[in-house]
This record gives sequence, structure tokens and C-alpha cells, in this order.
Amino acid sequence: MVAEELHFGRAAQRLYKAQQALSRDINRLENRLGTRLLNRTTRSVELTPAGRRMLGPARELLHVQDTLLRELRQRPATLTVDVVGEGLTPALVLERAREIAPGCEFFARFHTGAAPVEAMMSSGVLDVTFGRALTPLDGLRSQVVRYEPIAVLLPDDHPLTKLHAVPLAALSGTDRPCFRAGNHATAGWDHLVRQLLTSDQIDPTDGHPQVQGPDEMAQHVKDRRVPILTMTTQPPVNATVLRPVVDPTPIFPWVMSWNADLTHPGIDALSRAVDRLIAENAWLDLPDGAWLPPVSSTGATVVAGAAGG
Repeated sequence: MVAEELHFGRAAQRLYKAQQALSRDINRLENRLGTRLLNRTTRSVELTPAGRRMLGPARELLHVQDTLLRELRQRPATLTVDVVGEGLTPALVLERAREIAPGCEFFARFHTGAAPVEAMMSSGVLDVTFGRALTPLDGLRSQVVRYEPIAVLLPDDHPLTKLHAVPLAALSGTDRPCFRAGNHATAGWDHLVRQLLTSDQIDPTDGHPQVQGPDEMAQHVKDRRVPILTMTTQPPVNATVLRPVVDPTPIFPWVMSWNADLTHPGIDALSRAVDRLIAENAWLDLPDGAWLPPVSSTGATVVAGAAGG
């Protein structure tokens, strides 16, 4: 991960690990090998020649180890699916998959998001995960599930509740939005919303731990009296009103991912469930003026065209 990011801070975030602990692990590895793998300065990190030689074979060794462990464990015919939170889009997919394949035993997990997906999947903790795919991951297959519009949760006496839809610019100023409340608030969500709000020069309120569950969200709204950015599938929260965000319409791209070498009837049921929900609800249609997170090498914002484009 450090070799991919060339930055200890970003690598530690992707691994959900303290930067100091990651640096200590790298030092231990270098001491054990008797050679330096990374050159570090206060401004940059780069692979040494030994680090470049080690990287490819190390990845191959880890892949062989993971494959062997999966084969030896002879995992049972159950499927563990991370649906992020109750009532959200992934939970709707799992609900439909259970209807399609009643003979499959699915186990739902919550609040894990898509990270650290490599470790969780290789260890067998997860079989399938939902989230925002930032970069392709080796050994995984993926399916785009839904382009879900982002909404805002408002105190029921907030002035913006008078609007049927809230322009993004209306969330600027002293009433800065919160985006760390809700079961959907994973690392992928955090990254996307920061991109969105930076594009509109809105300074979000984020100086608190993640808030989970509708009861805690209701308390958070009561205490802070600020708008909360969330999904359109946000379960009801007491004393709040949900409104779509427009101008632009920000989109969260849900993606389902699973191990490429995993064969299980539940995978087929989940994929069929996605296909049916897309056909029934136009989940992959985009409204005019939709905002998707930057995907180009320049980081330019992608703005969708007509519906279905």
C-alpha cells in the first residue's frame, strides 16, 4: 500500500491503521531483510531498487497464500455480505437476492463499508462488499449497482425545509453541513463528499466521531441543528425532513465487489437482484446536471448529461 501511495499517511488511511504503526512495521520488515525498501524524506517517499525488486514477488506470494488458505478452509456454503447499513441500497439488493435464492444462506454485516476490503476478503471475513470503488483491486470482480442521488437531512423547523429540493450552494455559510452522521458514512463516502464540497467551496462540519443509527442521528440533529448529507435511502429519523440536493445533483456510485475466484450460487443471486432492481427502478439513469466524483487523471469533475446518459 505504501508502494502504491508513496505516502505513509494515505497508505495508513487506506489500511485503517495508525501511521506510526505502519512506519514501525516497515522498519521491522527492512531490519529482517537487512536492506532498505523505501527512501523517506519529509517531502517524499520512493522505492529503493531493492523495494522495486521485492514488490512484484511479494504480491505473488500473498496471492498464493490467500488462495491456499481459502482452499484448505473449505468454506461452507454460506455467503457473508457487507451491506453497510440497514435500509440502504446494498440491503435492498440482499433482500431481493434472498427472494431469488431462498436456499442460500446469507449473513449480513454492517458498518464495514468497502475497506479494508483486501484484508477482510482474503481472510474470509467478507465474501461480498458494497461501496464506492476508487481504484480497481487485484483479484476482485465488480458490478455497478446504482447511481444514488445524495440528499440532506434537516431539522424539521429548518428554513430549507420549505424547499422541495435544496441547492448545494444553499448549504454554505454558517449552516455548514455535517457528513459524518449515518450508517452510510464509510471511507468511500467521506472521500466523495469532500470532493463534492470542495468543488462548491463549502467548508463542512466534521469535527466529531461518526454517528450511527437513527436514534443517535436524531440526537445529533437536536444537539447541533445542522443539515446532514446522506443517501436518498436514509431510514426515517425523528424530527427531521429529508430533501434531495440539486444544482448539481450529487451522485454516489454504489459498486458490488467480490473475490474473482469465488464461485457460489449467492453471487449469481446478488447479481441477478442488481439487474432486476436496475430494470425496475432505473438505478443507472442519471438526471440532467448530475455530479459524479472526479475520475480523470486531472481530477476534473464529471457532470452527466441527459437522463440515462
